Amino acid sequence: NNKDFVYGRYLTKLAHREEVTLTIDLEHVADFDDDLVSRVERNAARYTKLFSHVVASLLPDYKTHEAEHRDPLDVYIQHRLLADQRRTDGGVGDADRVAHYPPELTQRFEVYFKSRSLNKPSVIRDIRGCDIGKLVTVRGIVTRCTEVKPMMQVATYTCDQCGCETYQPMGGSMIFMPESQCKSTQCKASRSGGKLYLQTRGSKFIKFQEFKIQEHSDNVPVGNIPRLLTVHVKGENTRLAEPGNHVLITGIFMPIVSQGFNQMASGLLSETYLDCHRIVRINKTEEEEADCGELTEQELEAAVNEDDFFDKLATSIAPEIYGHEDVKKALLLLLVGGVDRNPKGMKIRGSINICLMGDPGVAKSQLLGFIDRLAPRSQYTTGRGSSGVGLTAAVMKDPLTNEMVLEGGALVLADGGVCCIDEFDKMLDGDRVAIHEVMEQQTVSIAKAGIMTSLNARVSILAAANPAYGRYNPRRSIEQNINLPAALLSRFDLLWLIRDRADHDNDLRLAQHITYVHQHEQQPPLRFEPMDMRLMRRYIALCRRKQPVIPPVLTDYITSSYVEMRKEARNNVQTSTYTSARTLLSILRLSTALARLRLSDQVEREDVAEAIRLMESSKDSLIAGTVDPNAVPRGFKDGIFSIIRDMLPRVGDYHGNQQQIVSYDEAQRRCVAKGFTPDQFEETLSDYLRYNIIQVNQSKTEIAFV
Repeated sequence: NNKDFVYGRYLTKLAHREEVTLTIDLEHVADFDDDLVSRVERNAARYTKLFSHVVASLLPDYKTHEAEHRDPLDVYIQHRLLADQRRTDGGVGDADRVAHYPPELTQRFEVYFKSRSLNKPSVIRDIRGCDIGKLVTVRGIVTRCTEVKPMMQVATYTCDQCGCETYQPMGGSMIFMPESQCKSTQCKASRSGGKLYLQTRGSKFIKFQEFKIQEHSDNVPVGNIPRLLTVHVKGENTRLAEPGNHVLITGIFMPIVSQGFNQMASGLLSETYLDCHRIVRINKTEEEEADCGELTEQELEAAVNEDDFFDKLATSIAPEIYGHEDVKKALLLLLVGGVDRNPKGMKIRGSINICLMGDPGVAKSQLLGFIDRLAPRSQYTTGRGSSGVGLTAAVMKDPLTNEMVLEGGALVLADGGVCCIDEFDKMLDGDRVAIHEVMEQQTVSIAKAGIMTSLNARVSILAAANPAYGRYNPRRSIEQNINLPAALLSRFDLLWLIRDRADHDNDLRLAQHITYVHQHEQQPPLRFEPMDMRLMRRYIALCRRKQPVIPPVLTDYITSSYVEMRKEARNNVQTSTYTSARTLLSILRLSTALARLRLSDQVEREDVAEAIRLMESSKDSLIAGTVDPNAVPRGFKDGIFSIIRDMLPRVGDYHGNQQQIVSYDEAQRRCVAKGFTPDQFEETLSDYLRYNIIQVNQSKTEIAFV
């Protein structure tokens, strides 16, 4: 009757060894019997065994052919069945012989429960003693994962006197006391006292991994520290999460039974753990799955086909914060990132590093907090609250195996994401040195306690710092204000100086914006509706899959632009940062990030021009902070006219009768690269045309000086 038997398909796959796990959705069980769901949630461990027994009894009915995959344990059990058949008279059936073995030894599947959607995730500190044995769902961040190791599920022994085999199911316990005396009928009759020897080949092992999850900082009450919960993960649920992931874990809350000396040491206290049934990776802010599907074609067309899509994306970053348009564009490129290159073993990073330096009260920390919430994988830390070990890695003793293991710090946990470091200038110099290797080589090298290794830290660093004197002092040089080593500054692709200048019109707009946000708890009405954070996260994930390349046509343009930047840096005494080969790599990274935003497989000339404009704009923000007492105040028109005038050939004088001509497109490109907009360029030309200083032909290809 067109019915879809979901679990019938699952049982068929289990019978043919095509699947290993059977996840039972309690929503389906509730449709059948709501009272049964309540009993399962209250006593999940018992019902897991009952469901496993029922599934094992149903599998022969769904088996149509022999399974193709056979492991050594299958061969071992088959040989034992043949040996039993030879010893008996043939009156015992195969089912009776199989019943002689523990069910854990013959079952090749795992049964897990999926909780109902109406059961909201709990906070770790809300899991109490009354939840022992119940099916609970908790939300947290994974802080540590052990290696996946084999865990014995059924131990097989062989007697040295009678040759009889004895099986010892572990029952999910972590305590193992080997059996020593044979309990077979033959040994009891002869009183030979045969000893048992463990047979590793005949025993059954499953994969085991231990997690440590920590509750979110927004769930921690005032004056408390985040709590931890131990999670035991077995079978196919292993390797589903890594340190730094935000997860929803459904499992059975169980106590750890201690024996022997451990029981004497712990006294009447007992440790607890969560026996994992299901792991779901989620985003940091919403309780939704991290991989929530790709964008549909309709959503993609509605978003990308807009003319000012780049501006809309940038404005959607922290819309409650007024201004900072270019800074938000740079932060958007940081989230998207460039393309990693590995030419013959050498690694060129693609992640973008940005430093925001500015006066107090210019919303640096708010920008960092928004990026921390928006990025799918991120870590947030402060300068004084972080040590070099806390940022890189620490050597600790594993309580499970008593081995020395590495526990990753903030930079390692944020691998493949963003690490936001606030109060960057307050860090100690010794701790700040640990970041140098991460920012360029993208690795953390460790040589501690006999452990010599290199950990991946492919992370983009977003740092916020105050100037050396609290506020930017325009009477001092840039080096004195920044007060950071040159080796560290050269590793930042963009360095922004955000100043708090007194301006009546700007202050009025800023005050109105802040007042509106404070009253209505949302940003003022914009020209367009800001993109939802969930949609932005999905679009950025789609962009990061692209691997754009730089065509050979743009080689000359990029190299000539870099040579021109080096020339200006050499001739300009007010140069804020040192222009080196890292600057060229920064241009390439920003260009590929812009191409990724367009979902393009190739970088275009406009991408390179926008990347150079952002770099020039960041440098101009530093130069604009200084005060030259001999300088004459200049507006954007004077700056644009100076750029066009500097393009004239050296021979001749444009004040004479001879007309000197420059390219219109080249002049506009240079002005845009210096941080001016095309509208400002057009306005400047209109003014100088009115004064009859320059002339522009009708096709707008040449600019001639009169």
